[in-house]
Amino acid sequence: MNRASAEPFVAGADGCPAGWIAVYHPVDRPADARWEIFATFAELCAFTEDFAAVAIDMPIGLPDIATPGGRDADRRARSVLGARQSSVFAVPARATIACTDYRDACDTNLEHSQPPRKIAKQMFYLFAKIREIDAVISPALQDRIIECHPEVAFWALNGAVALGEPKKVKSKPYAPGLDLRRKLLANHGYRAQLLAGPDCPRRLAAPDDLLDACATAWTANRHATGLSQRFPDAPQYDGRGLRMEMVY
Repeated sequence: MNRASAEPFVAGADGCPAGWIAVYHPVDRPADARWEIFATFAELCAFTEDFAAVAIDMPIGLPDIATPGGRDADRRARSVLGARQSSVFAVPARATIACTDYRDACDTNLEHSQPPRKIAKQMFYLFAKIREIDAVISPALQDRIIECHPEVAFWALNGAVALGEPKKVKSKPYAPGLDLRRKLLANHGYRAQLLAGPDCPRRLAAPDDLLDACATAWTANRHATGLSQRFPDAPQYDGRGLRMEMVY
């Protein structure tokens, strides 16, 4: 990316079928936001190496022993989302994330959870991207690369009120829910033309992927300007020294 000045940028990223979709813009200038797709998290990190903040919709910090409801961050985020709380998955144990076979993952989580429990397939499908992040992230990088959740961001965008409409119904895009999120983002400065996208095949990225990336970019901007908060107030640390927190 060619930048005419050294002004600080922020970015938000969401997983998509093609890899990662990122929305980025100068700090406090969401009207200038653009989007781009990256095949890997490492490519996204290289692109945003000098950014002030990058917010990602994927867990950072993995417990050694999984507990009901996931990490404190997961439980606290879920508590504010009302009907949208199911969008926050319970993060399993670190050893489970290393598994590439679903049955192995269930068996491993049974051994590394208290009380013993298996995992949902929806969570298993995120493992590859979580491993990408875990291979790159460090406690020092967490000052700039933060975990967030789009529905928590939309809750904050909506004045700390949970949204009444889902983005999808039976795994299909739900227009009223998408339009509600576009309106919230537009009210905070993102252009309608951007929010109508992405102008690419759905096999690469879908409209809800772009909206989630915008919501995470908004969170990154809050973080860069000192306005962000987090769940929980006093985060736990995993075995690698990573904070298990969700920023909004």
